[in-house]
Amino acid sequence: MTTPAVLAVDGGNSKADVALVAADGHLLGAVRGPTISHQATSLGEGMRRLGRLVAAAGGRADVRPSIAVHCVAGADYPSDVQQLERSFAAVAPAGQTLVLNDTYAALRAGATRSWGIVLICGQGINAAAVGVDDRRVRFAGVGDIAGDWGGAGSVGMAGLGAAVRARDGRGPRTALEETIPAAVGLVRPEAVTHAYYSGRLDERRIGELAPTVFATAAAGDAVARSIIDRLADELATMAAALARRAHLVRRGPEVVLAGSVFRTGDAGFHERLHDRITAAIPAARIVRLSAPPVVGAALIGLDRLAGGAADPAVEARARAAFDDWNATPVVVTSS
Repeated sequence: MTTPAVLAVDGGNSKADVALVAADGHLLGAVRGPTISHQATSLGEGMRRLGRLVAAAGGRADVRPSIAVHCVAGADYPSDVQQLERSFAAVAPAGQTLVLNDTYAALRAGATRSWGIVLICGQGINAAAVGVDDRRVRFAGVGDIAGDWGGAGSVGMAGLGAAVRARDGRGPRTALEETIPAAVGLVRPEAVTHAYYSGRLDERRIGELAPTVFATAAAGDAVARSIIDRLADELATMAAALARRAHLVRRGPEVVLAGSVFRTGDAGFHERLHDRITAAIPAARIVRLSAPPVVGAALIGLDRLAGGAADPAVEARARAAFDDWNATPVVVTSS
């Protein structure tokens, strides 16, 4: 006799969490490993890594995943989903294979209900919503070509641009002229530009300048503050647009904040974001994600097994188990 279970996968561009959860919410096994995203590595390498993680998470003969829920970065368009479904089903067989964008794992992990809105602000930016009727809506989240602006990368780039423009006369003077170069051990903004241009600094590290922009804003610099205000306004605009599309404006949705940028202690940023969101969605309740997103993938699967929302006791058991695991996760290397 086999035990029905959920195989839950949260695959971002930097790491992947894989877990096996029994239908009653007990955590049977979980591991953390390197990214499986086809955007960060090749599809073949990603599947090789996934196979190792699935085996390490709980390759037990008496457990058969009834559903595998893969919430992964790069599941952006239907063609992505179709390709990933075939690949995941071959590597991690289950009764049903469900592939969703990783935004949905963060939403289900942070919300107390199966519906709501999530805002992702890490290196980049994205957002998604699930309606009361289970309708899923989100943005493409693929960068400038999709009209996106936000995340640490955009904030860092805006800070560097403002510093350069201030120094060459195209923009207002700002303390960023000094704080941005100092953040990378240089003296002048144009030296930072040249260091990136010549390859002495990796352009992917632009996002590491974001904390400097936040700190400069907190110190009272108007130009830096305008960049932080723009970020708050963009996030609130995304939340409002999703609320309209998912018919949640009058429903009082939870708005889950997920991603490294939200860990900032900048009170002005959080206040502006709260005020802009609640102006558009009056009954919204804003919550900061503290659980690992993989619990969201597991709960989506448990919801499916229950034919609706998972039993509250089952959900509570799963959440508690993942909290314990996340304190000291089992880590599997890429070798």
